Amino acid sequence: MEEASELSVDSAPEGCYLHTELVVDAGQTAIRIDRFLAARLENASRTFVQRAIEAGWVQVNGTPVKASYNVKPGELIDVYQSGRQYDTKIEPEDIPLDIVHEDDDLLIVNKPAGMVVHPGHGHFHGTLVNALLYYLRENPLFAEGGIRPGLAHRIDKDTSGLIAIGKSERTLRNLSSQFLNKSAHREYLAFAWGGFNADQGTIAGNLGRDPSNRQRMKVFPDGSQGKAAITHWRVEERFCYLTLLRCELETGRMHQIRAHMQWINHPLFGDARYGGDQILRGVETPEYRQFAQRALAICPRQALHAEKLHLRHPASGQEMEFYASPPADFSQLLNYWRGWKS
Repeated sequence: MEEASELSVDSAPEGCYLHTELVVDAGQTAIRIDRFLAARLENASRTFVQRAIEAGWVQVNGTPVKASYNVKPGELIDVYQSGRQYDTKIEPEDIPLDIVHEDDDLLIVNKPAGMVVHPGHGHFHGTLVNALLYYLRENPLFAEGGIRPGLAHRIDKDTSGLIAIGKSERTLRNLSSQFLNKSAHREYLAFAWGGFNADQGTIAGNLGRDPSNRQRMKVFPDGSQGKAAITHWRVEERFCYLTLLRCELETGRMHQIRAHMQWINHPLFGDARYGGDQILRGVETPEYRQFAQRALAICPRQALHAEKLHLRHPASGQEMEFYASPPADFSQLLNYWRGWKS
């Protein structure tokens, strides 16, 4: 099993942007790790794998290994990649972009739900990076066909909203530093199952891969695994059986809001990976069940939108705030649910 994901900026080896995690199959026979990875990683040659191993970017159960290491069943292999060493060049694609702001240094894009941010295994076309490589094709940073040019952060495929792109290496380093040092702020609108007694609160719990489902993140409240994750929330609007929240990230972990909300028994509406695509609250009547099923059809994804982004301009140092209204499916969902009377 393997999955590509973005690392938070403080967890990757220097110069790395893409992370692939593999679990060795139970029936795997002894084989050198360089041969194993060359066969398992898409678009990666044995030469690339050997160079990654020499750089310490291949780890088995958290420890760097040599190319001659023989893999064993059940072992967890982490492969870190710079994003510019793929044997296959990522192609520019003429995909329309919803540009919120652009100047000589900075580009702010409102990403639609359904678009993958950067190429990874199974997603080498139709991504935001493919679109950026075309739109900024005259820019040297985007002319190299890298996996993740200009991106200092990301949002999930089925999350909509704002993403900041640096148009030079200097700008990218500045943006990455702001996210790392928590001087950049992101606010999300999240539609969650259930009612909240308080008007605001904070969720603090380490996030790491769920051992029973490696495509999900899991909270480890004792801090024994994962990385620290903190989400602040406040109520924007109360509905029957659901609540519209404004969430601010103090950290930027993978699936952070989604996993934190599931942990406190308030999964995001429509979030199939974390159980929110089921009717989790309400009355046991045919009328309500039909109503809720229609709502799930209106917004067939996690109801999560990156609405606000506050940062310092990488060149001028000016404080800037950007805003993107929720997309049509999110707005229609809220208006539709306002029509339900308990």
